[in-house]
Amino acid sequence: MAGRHAKVITDPALPDDVAALLRDNRKLLARVHAGWVPTHRGHRPMAGTMARMAASLTAVAAAVYGLTLFVAEQYTAFVVIMTGAALLVVSVLLRPRPDAEVERRHALEREVYDHARGYAGRFVLREQLDDAARPLMSRAQAAIDQVMSSSVNAEGLLDDVRNGVMLPAQEWEIARLLGKLSALRAEHQEVVAEGVTPEVAAVAGPLAEALDSSQRAVLARVEALERYAGHVADAERAYRARHQIERLSARLPRYEELLAESGADGSAVPELSRLSDDADRLEQALRNSVSSAHEAFRHLNG
Repeated sequence: MAGRHAKVITDPALPDDVAALLRDNRKLLARVHAGWVPTHRGHRPMAGTMARMAASLTAVAAAVYGLTLFVAEQYTAFVVIMTGAALLVVSVLLRPRPDAEVERRHALEREVYDHARGYAGRFVLREQLDDAARPLMSRAQAAIDQVMSSSVNAEGLLDDVRNGVMLPAQEWEIARLLGKLSALRAEHQEVVAEGVTPEVAAVAGPLAEALDSSQRAVLARVEALERYAGHVADAERAYRARHQIERLSARLPRYEELLAESGADGSAVPELSRLSDDADRLEQALRNSVSSAHEAFRHLNG
């Protein structure tokens, strides 16, 4: 999931092949969401079938006639006829059939439509999110991507297994809530845009506050993800710095050798003596950052 902001967010409980099909066909899903229904059937056009049959019969007849010419020792005519038959097979029978491409597209459309209907409520399109919800979704996905793509996660310094389970679940829950929130906001706005009486306003006001309260609750989820990603970023910086210090420390004897051979004053590079101290400080910073990330993870998971 790292390195992308998915435009189709799926329930992690979906089968992998179903989730992949939905994610790979966002435009078709958007059409289905807008009310589109495929009307084509899965039968192959009769004209294409008849044309292929005619081509097959022609090729067979040409081959039979060619063999007759061969027996009659008319070799030049035999070569011409057989060459034509071969070209016919290659150009007509073996080339991709235009109607086959149409059939494959129609089959895909029908499959996506059936899955969209069968798994309704198990995926959310970015098109379903309104202007207030879409930035929150982007922030959540950016935080998740930052964690999942980090070296400290890849190296197992974080709980990478739980990250791989919990973070997709968090992404899905945020997307699901934002999808419902966007739909309700649109319906609410449609009603109040017609103009409301004081009696209706007395009801619409609390409902609007309920929508705002839900928005704040989702925002709190996103901010918790961002805090976790922030701790992971601190650990990532300490991890990279520690690794760089280790590489420099490994080269320290060569620097000291060069100073001795050149007769240079050892104080010419005073920072060399600080490498081990810096490494110790970075090791402690890394442990502290990872500990903070674990604490944030527990809070997020709670």
